[in-house]
Amino acid sequence: MEHDVVIVGGGSAGCALAGRLSEDPGRRVLVLEAGPAPVRPEDYPAELRDVSSLAAADDGHPYNWSFATQLTDAPHRSRTARGRVLGGSSAINGANHLRATRADVEAWHGWSWEDALAAYVRGEDDHDVPGPEHGHDGPVPVERPSGELLAGLTTRIVRAAAALGVPAEPDKNGDAPPGVGLVPANVSHGVRFNAAMAYVLPHRDRPNLCVRGDSPVARVLVDGDRAVGVETLTGERIGAGEVVLAAGAIASPQLLALSGIGPADELTEVGIPVRLDRPGVGHGWSDHPAVFLGFAYDEPLHPEAVSAQAAIHLDAATLHPDLPADPAGDLEVLLFCRPFAPGGARHLMCAVQQPDSRGDTVLHSDDPRRPPRLRHHYLASATDRARMRAVVRFAADLLGSSGIAIPTVARSSDAELDAWVAAGLTTSSHLCGSAAIGPASDPAAVVDPELRVHGVRGLRVVDTSVVPTVPRRGPAATALMLGERAAELFRD
Repeated sequence: MEHDVVIVGGGSAGCALAGRLSEDPGRRVLVLEAGPAPVRPEDYPAELRDVSSLAAADDGHPYNWSFATQLTDAPHRSRTARGRVLGGSSAINGANHLRATRADVEAWHGWSWEDALAAYVRGEDDHDVPGPEHGHDGPVPVERPSGELLAGLTTRIVRAAAALGVPAEPDKNGDAPPGVGLVPANVSHGVRFNAAMAYVLPHRDRPNLCVRGDSPVARVLVDGDRAVGVETLTGERIGAGEVVLAAGAIASPQLLALSGIGPADELTEVGIPVRLDRPGVGHGWSDHPAVFLGFAYDEPLHPEAVSAQAAIHLDAATLHPDLPADPAGDLEVLLFCRPFAPGGARHLMCAVQQPDSRGDTVLHSDDPRRPPRLRHHYLASATDRARMRAVVRFAADLLGSSGIAIPTVARSSDAELDAWVAAGLTTSSHLCGSAAIGPASDPAAVVDPELRVHGVRGLRVVDTSVVPTVPRRGPAATALMLGERAAELFRD
């Protein structure tokens, strides 16, 4: 045994877990990151540090895995952005730091909102909102737009939402009913403060913490019913007292399958010996389907306002009374203040936060270098299509109430709007539930409430793979929370 804990993946959850576990000088922790592992914040490329840039989320960027995916059964081809660098997707995303809701967490088998809240709080350094439900000395800085950042477009959208009856929700990380409010972000002085900057880089001098970049893992080594280490793509074997898969909701189930843990029929089909038949590996996951509604807006933004965002979470019934009641916060409209291209239109992103659709991840072969096949099955249900129409039409009403020209597509028939959505459909890249928490008796479950893989001792999954259903808010803060909570579970 060379290390007490080997963490496969230096993304949000993996960094948080590594930082916390290595606080114990008697525990030897190794992080294996498939992408580069910068040593200092300034070693990250400019587009990764600049929170107003989403360039690294574009297809083809070297720090983005950019997994090919099929969004609908039509099929509709797209790409899912995932960070390929120490810090993971927190290094390339929009830096929105939104917690899951109480209702989200209380639906996880064996979890309590109180335990999750304590883990959220431990990670935060939030000085905008006082009180014990927010952390004020954690490693992750949390900021909201203020002052001049609120001028112009953001203020117009927030006021228009109020005029349409959307309640104010000043604290998007509180426990109030959903409404309109500003998005908290893991940002410090305009820098996207990724998980590595928060949890790992300040502690690279710890003798019990080793971080290796450019070290992709091929499989978990299992002896009998126990994980004993990992094998890298180069054939190196690394022993460990415990193995943690924190490679993300795409790569973690892929590694389980490559290690013989997954649906037996699928493993057999690609020539992988079946060690443990767990049908839930890579199946039953969910994500937020989204579409961008572009609009013309010529008023110049304050230079600092380019990264300011406002979000609206609301009940679908508020938008479309003929629909069955949906859970609170089921739909989202997110304002992007900065055009995606110089001189281009601005956008409202319209998303369904609790879709009926469930996706699957299937291996093409036993080659760990070959990405798996992703299928979202978006908008397969009539309910999801109706929800998407409702949120797009509400977004158009929001623009109209703001005095901005309403895109004509929002006034088209249901069939025409469905066709427009299908043509512009994208994914929020919020995949969750590909190795879900649940009881061992549930074939769809992969891990127990302490994130231990059913049937394999010494193996855990700690990333959004374990979240059974994608939360009603983006999962970036929840990935950090999972790392914080997992470190606590190690100590119990």
